[in-house]
Amino acid sequence: MCGIAGLAGRSPGRRRVLETISDDLRHRGPDESGIYDDEMVSLAIRRLAIIDVAGGHQPYHNESGTVHVVFNGEIYGFRALRERLQRAGHRFASDTDGEVIAHAYEEHGAAFVSELDGMFALALWDATERRLILARDRLGKKPLFYSQPAPGCLTFASELGSLLLDERIPRRVEPAALAEYLQYGYVPSPRTMLQGVLKLEPGTMLTWRPGEPARVHRYWQLDFEPKLSLSYAEALDEFEERSREAVRARLISDVPLGVFLSGGVDSSYVLAQMAAAGASDIQSFAIGFADARYDERSHAEKIAELLGSTHHEAVVEPTDLTEMLPELVHHYGEPFSDPSMVPTFYLARWARRRITVALTGEGGDELFGGYYRHQAVRLAGYADHLPDGARRLAGVAAHRLEPRGAHPMSLRHRGYRFLRSVALHPRERYAEWTAVLSPAERAALAPGLGAAEPFDPPGVARRPLDRALATDLARSMPDQLLFKMDIATMASSLEARAPLLDYRLAEWAARLPPSFKQRGTTRKRLIADALARHVPAELFKRPKMGFTAPIPAWLRGELYELTTDTLLGAAARERGIADPAEVERLIAEHRAGTEHTRGLWSLLMLELWHQEFIDRKPASRAHSAASV
Repeated sequence: MCGIAGLAGRSPGRRRVLETISDDLRHRGPDESGIYDDEMVSLAIRRLAIIDVAGGHQPYHNESGTVHVVFNGEIYGFRALRERLQRAGHRFASDTDGEVIAHAYEEHGAAFVSELDGMFALALWDATERRLILARDRLGKKPLFYSQPAPGCLTFASELGSLLLDERIPRRVEPAALAEYLQYGYVPSPRTMLQGVLKLEPGTMLTWRPGEPARVHRYWQLDFEPKLSLSYAEALDEFEERSREAVRARLISDVPLGVFLSGGVDSSYVLAQMAAAGASDIQSFAIGFADARYDERSHAEKIAELLGSTHHEAVVEPTDLTEMLPELVHHYGEPFSDPSMVPTFYLARWARRRITVALTGEGGDELFGGYYRHQAVRLAGYADHLPDGARRLAGVAAHRLEPRGAHPMSLRHRGYRFLRSVALHPRERYAEWTAVLSPAERAALAPGLGAAEPFDPPGVARRPLDRALATDLARSMPDQLLFKMDIATMASSLEARAPLLDYRLAEWAARLPPSFKQRGTTRKRLIADALARHVPAELFKRPKMGFTAPIPAWLRGELYELTTDTLLGAAARERGIADPAEVERLIAEHRAGTEHTRGLWSLLMLELWHQEFIDRKPASRAHSAASV
């Protein structure tokens, strides 16, 4: 696991700029640094040593010194790939995973990326062909940002904040990205919040040559058709085999390894498969809050005791957030308002005291239909067969029943959003179900901004549930959930691995019949039934809580003054994004008990980001993640 960066094209002071960016990425790789530099390209690496700690130095090179690679991530099954390459005549200098990249490129050319099984963001320079390749893994576990700040030049880095140390990159907000952020709470790929700065999308490859524009093409996509022909019992057995193999591949490490355990279905299943795969002395980590509505520690403790892990718990206090907030803004590099960033960041920093690698349960909901909105998609699919008049009537009824101030996860609010969306096109409907604010709320709060553009997921997904899952896997999975986990863990020099997002397992799961994922009111059916083979059902069958934080109470208490001063201060008013009168109303109503957490938290993170990255007036950071 590492941080990578590079500058391509002839420009004065190129190496000096790269060294500055590399130093800024130290938290991603505190163990060592490396640079490759020639007349056209400079590549940098900050290494967190996981495999072949003593010998796995980067950049990697081929035997003739014409191919050079910097790489962030892990290549699973690399030893089998290396053996195939050795039989083809390639010679290796280390026992590390990333060295296979240079030799796979020699053997397969630009198709080399299809040989790689793992999570990665990489840069490869072919000095002979004068070709630079950037590539990102299939499901988007590792991020990569890039910009073309001058004609014939390219700059890239693992984090946006580090990329901006190339002073040629202007810091101008992209209006379309701002609209997307206010709708979703994050900026979907390929945009970032800044004009001229992009994210490389999952499953894509960028090619750059001197004197030519950068070209991006997709090398992989997830298809949900044709459906597999097998019984549910056969699927359950096969899921157990595939997931166990995915877990086993992610147990390879030369440094201490553990698991993030929430006590929910996905992380509990990963722990069960770690134990079944023969992992010894498993360390499990759970985080909680004093507020019982946000605390699942008791469930995690019972699972850990049953499955035999050495369990550790910690509690996040409101004072932790106030001290940690500047760190969050700094490390995420662009506005990001997922409340679970708080416990995830804290959990990673705390777990890093004992482990360097953590397995996680990411992907179970998105592959197997675990969210309430996935159930709603199925129901709305039936409603689509109703006459137009009946669907419009449902929308009218919704507006009359609007539960002003109800919690977004309450049954009343979910019912309102469902009725309101029945009359919409399925694509627009799902966008509203995944939105932070309703169209009316966005219009009142930021009247100068329109709605985000509609989105159609890549690949083949015809059925309602499949299209919803395809959308999640293309948007919120890489740009919200995996991005959150990558930044939170790498800020503390910790590697996170997600076995349920093994790409072969994902390809298989996508082609399962929807009934294997949901039946009646049962969500995530296949994983739940598989977990029941290892753990009594009463330990995990309960209403979904979600991994989040008591932000609503904190905005009324410990964060009230900060929120008021920030959102109603001179800088925010001059920026003119949000209507001050509307913001003042939301703050007052929220403190009085009406629920406005999503809007206020999103605006707070947006304004703090502006202050650090646009105004260049960052708040002081009390903690240094690199020193943990």
